[in-house]
Amino acid sequence: METHIDNIEERLISALKLGSDKAFDSIYQMYSKRLYAYCLQFTKSPEESEEIVQDVFVKLWQNRAQIRQNETLRSLLFIMAKHHLINAYRSKINHPVYEEFVDYKDTLSIEDAHSRLEYNEFKQAFQKAIESLPDTQRRVISLSRIHQLSNKEIAEKLSLSEQTVKNQISLGLKVLKEKLNKILWIIMLLFIN
Repeated sequence: METHIDNIEERLISALKLGSDKAFDSIYQMYSKRLYAYCLQFTKSPEESEEIVQDVFVKLWQNRAQIRQNETLRSLLFIMAKHHLINAYRSKINHPVYEEFVDYKDTLSIEDAHSRLEYNEFKQAFQKAIESLPDTQRRVISLSRIHQLSNKEIAEKLSLSEQTVKNQISLGLKVLKEKLNKILWIIMLLFIN
């Protein structure tokens, strides 16, 4: 049965490369629900997940002639979705579910070596960016975004005013976004086939 499905997908990929709308629709039906569920576990937003899935398939269609995969598109589609997720998190680094992305490594399957490598690169870049912040910013960002403490709790813990905490979070996030934007573009260029 598995071989039969693989043969069907191989034929669909060949037809897709030649511009077949029907093959594209079949591939969409084959993967869209799984990609949506994958995205939803990170975004927690049905609308954002649907948008990411649509973006992935638009990009697949636009680049169909350059597809190198011949047997299955599973890895390619999930890597593309992951890149969109990274961009979504990068654009809202202060999003409450950001911590779940930091724990993302634990959810990767064993077969996704490229994903694991890319995640490790991102995690190292994130740690390096955090460590490069001035001491107060680093501690405030860590307590706020990693340990999820409120501004009031951070102010009490570090003997700072709440306004200072807010200012340090704002400044720290700005620096982190700039540093992570640069490294994410490099990582994406290295791993996109």
